[in-house]
Amino acid sequence: MDAPLDRWIAGARTSGIGKFLNHFAGRFPDTHLKDLDFETMGPGREVKIQGRNVVNFGSDSFLGLDTDPRVIAALLRGIENWGAHSGASRAFAGVKSNRVAEERLARWLGVESTVIFPSVTLANLGAIPGFTGKQDVILVDEYAHNSVQEGAKLARGSGVRVDTFRHDDVDDLAGKLRGSRPYRNALVCVDGVYSMSGTLPPLADFSDVCRDNDAVLYVDDAHGTGVLGPQGVGTVRTALGNYDNCLVVGSLSKAFSCYGGFVAGPRDAIEMLKMRANTYIFGGPVPPCYCDAICAVLDILEGGEYVRLIDRLRVNVRHFTAGAVARGFTVSGGMTPIVALHVGDEADTLRAGKFIFDCGYYVQSVIFPAVPYHAGVLRVQLNANHSDQQINGLLGALAELRATVRLAA
Repeated sequence: MDAPLDRWIAGARTSGIGKFLNHFAGRFPDTHLKDLDFETMGPGREVKIQGRNVVNFGSDSFLGLDTDPRVIAALLRGIENWGAHSGASRAFAGVKSNRVAEERLARWLGVESTVIFPSVTLANLGAIPGFTGKQDVILVDEYAHNSVQEGAKLARGSGVRVDTFRHDDVDDLAGKLRGSRPYRNALVCVDGVYSMSGTLPPLADFSDVCRDNDAVLYVDDAHGTGVLGPQGVGTVRTALGNYDNCLVVGSLSKAFSCYGGFVAGPRDAIEMLKMRANTYIFGGPVPPCYCDAICAVLDILEGGEYVRLIDRLRVNVRHFTAGAVARGFTVSGGMTPIVALHVGDEADTLRAGKFIFDCGYYVQSVIFPAVPYHAGVLRVQLNANHSDQQINGLLGALAELRATVRLAA
């Protein structure tokens, strides 16, 4: 007799999103290219996948700091000083490196305070419910990151009213805020960079709407951290000039190439969050060695070398984006290291990703539900340490792809 768990697994595989994804995994086992293992990682963005050496254009280590000797040395020193783990929730105790890293992040950003979580996802799952209560309302951009959506769901489970507004639609947001009154506070949640398209929201317009409607702007800037704004401080200070009515979430595992995420804002708000965010109170900390590595990355971002790194990254992004457009692709992004090439149909998107892989380049073939149905893309992530030769090679493979796979108009 089957156990209840066996029946539950069988049911999950044949319903909802499980049915959809299993359909494509079964229909395209050789082109699916998900749940991959990097068997080796070499210099210059080279990796081995399924026994094949390919150039990795799927890494969000945008500045190439994952192999920087200074970052690696800081990790090793941290292990020597603190061991592999501090072994306690930070609600009880942490190591000095945690606080030093948070204070340095705050100075770098130009905010009063920050708090580090083990990931951006855990930051959003803790902060969005932590900042809101039953008398409040949350409005979420329909394309906001999954972790923002899930954080809002947790808040709704505690009695907070939650609604969505049309992507980047300032008027729809204003109307939804007016229609949600009365409320004590409103939290408007958007991405600083939309991770599947590489596009930026109209933050200044959203900020004005929030001020006019007694709302706070909450920006998940995971993909802008380290690569946009002066010294890589992200999209918010660049767009708004300050953080007067804004809470910011940033990533420490993308451009920083370390581990974790953070929430930044006024000191009183961050202190309150430490008492109200379940993923901070009941979750484990970032291993202390990574806090030391975060400080090493900040040394780089705040020093003169950052200009060289970001200039090289921008040259690579322009080089690739212009080349993709010249080869007839419809492109989203290009202002950030994330460039999305529109394909359309799910099956065609998977075939396109496999074709590029067979040419010696790994890009991410993204299909529903990460993007809307029949709006599949090839997601290319440029790094500062991609060479011109590697980018030209990928563009050559894309030119061949045009004659092989059907693309959306």
